[in-house]
Amino acid sequence: MQVVTECYVRGVSTRRVDGLVRTLGLEGMSKSQVSELAKELDPVVDGFRNRPLDDGPYTFVWLDAMTQRCREGGRVVNVVTAIAVGVNGDGHREILGLDVFTSEDGAAWTTFLRGLIARGLSGVKLVTSDAHTGLREAIASELPGCSWQRCRTHFMRNLLTKVPKSAAGLVATLVRSIFAQPTSKEVWAQHERVANELEHRFPVAAEVLREATEDILAFTTFPESVWRQIWSNNPQERLNREIRRRSDVVGIFPNRDAIIRLIGAVLGEYNDEWTVTRRYMSIGALEKAQADAGDDANPAVRETAEESRLIKQLTA
Repeated sequence: MQVVTECYVRGVSTRRVDGLVRTLGLEGMSKSQVSELAKELDPVVDGFRNRPLDDGPYTFVWLDAMTQRCREGGRVVNVVTAIAVGVNGDGHREILGLDVFTSEDGAAWTTFLRGLIARGLSGVKLVTSDAHTGLREAIASELPGCSWQRCRTHFMRNLLTKVPKSAAGLVATLVRSIFAQPTSKEVWAQHERVANELEHRFPVAAEVLREATEDILAFTTFPESVWRQIWSNNPQERLNREIRRRSDVVGIFPNRDAIIRLIGAVLGEYNDEWTVTRRYMSIGALEKAQADAGDDANPAVRETAEESRLIKQLTA
């Protein structure tokens, strides 16, 4: 049984599992038998998904979603698998949550975040994700005072749809130069220079870049040593590839429980691995981020706070 469940988690196909079992001198094993044995993973996965999040503060959180094919009501439908990753108080990455949605809307993301908060998610200063409207609204409502960083990779893909294909390389190089600057002040200055440069040839792209200024440069509020980790969802790409590699073997999941069983087991393994590897971020950088990410660290928030103080003075 242990061999079969291990093969299941590793993404070994049912046909190969059947061959392995026969090699061991046992009778063959059908797909349904593999599924039944894999259910032995459920208590482990449930314990992992519902454990208290007591290693905070979780200063930085990444939210991402991917689709899986699943049988429901006699049909094959696409469902959304949501994954939350954070950096805990010790500087290690940690899988915070996993759930399956019918669709990636605001209500689903709100429920997901509320579940994380109920389990102990706290101290979040920045969430990095794509620009899905429902997700942004959920972050704003459930994590007040938290900044949002639009994934620069997703933004770049969206921006390049606004320019001719022949100019995509040039525009991408210009935009990447924004993130290559060594200090916050220079990042913002370069952003303005790039927007001005694009305005002459690609005014629509320049407008998109300017409209996203606060969203794609939110990372500049935090220490330079962590910029590369927090300005995109790229740190999760390897994780997503591993999930895809194993879920593609299944193809179509029989139900949502099977999705959570397999992906939860994979994520549990990665979480254990991250626990014993070197820190993803230094404790010093996290402490500085917690200290610097107050209201006064954000220019937009600082201006709003100043306006409020002036109004109070005038009305006193």
